[in-house]
Amino acid sequence: MTIVPRAVPRSGALRHEAMFYRGDDDYLGGVRGFVEAGLAQAEPVLVVVPEPRLDLLRDAVPGDGTGVRYVDMASAGRNPGWIIPGILYAFLAEHPDSRVRVVVEPIWPGRAAAAYPRCVQHEALVNLALGDQPVDVLCPYDAVGLDVDVIADAASTHPVLIRAGVRQSSAGYGSPEAVVDAFNLPLPEPPLTPSTLLFNRAGMAGMRALVAALATEAGLAPDRVDDLRLATNEIATNAVVHGGEPAVLRVWAGPTGMVSEVIGTSVLTDRLAGRLPASPTSEQGRGLLLVNHLCDLVHVHTTDDSTTVRLHVDW
Repeated sequence: MTIVPRAVPRSGALRHEAMFYRGDDDYLGGVRGFVEAGLAQAEPVLVVVPEPRLDLLRDAVPGDGTGVRYVDMASAGRNPGWIIPGILYAFLAEHPDSRVRVVVEPIWPGRAAAAYPRCVQHEALVNLALGDQPVDVLCPYDAVGLDVDVIADAASTHPVLIRAGVRQSSAGYGSPEAVVDAFNLPLPEPPLTPSTLLFNRAGMAGMRALVAALATEAGLAPDRVDDLRLATNEIATNAVVHGGEPAVLRVWAGPTGMVSEVIGTSVLTDRLAGRLPASPTSEQGRGLLLVNHLCDLVHVHTTDDSTTVRLHVDW
């Protein structure tokens, strides 16, 4: 069924809606109505969904090349931590004088289970990071292919839900902070014993060398070795500068790529760290943002007296 969207102004705050679809016709009808409403109001439209949904929409939704941009979520949004700064804010920055529309499907059947907690946190953080931004965000969810718990989590992160073209307020919507904290869970232990190093400020060069050596030995491509080394250095620097020394580095080869982890005694309290574009006039706020750009998945777990950051770089 085609959704008939409400008329929206070209300015104002975020509208963040989850659309629960059942099959291709439902999916196409909902997204088409959302896109067509934007085009009718001369609003730039961005569609970020995974294949094969991307090709399905290109063939069925008007506007390709005339106001609609298509991006593969499986590539551009493979790290959920990069979706807000690297996709949503970047699109807003391209159109500073217009309200914009974005279709974002961060969770779909077949997405790696390891990314799921970060995807839910992403959806919750959209409400904090973009609350005052002139953007409509429609998030499709496969109500047939996804587990019922995933649908419940979507209801907790979206103020408005759409089923069969009918909008309603979400009775399960929770505070974004509470949702983010609920998924701040201890990370699973590595499948194999990792290489471990205690390091301080004086040992940063050795720490970087160890990461590069282990990643190279495991067969990671040279450019990806550089990405992992740089990302680990950013996290390690924060750990020893803002926390007590020494910090702990653990590195291991996983089934999908290399993993490095830094455990420090400082506590990261800013839930939006690494999710907002850095101010051009500030030297702060760039480290975790860069890490989210370089890595394929980033986990952050905090306790009352420590922060663990786990970085994944795929083969």
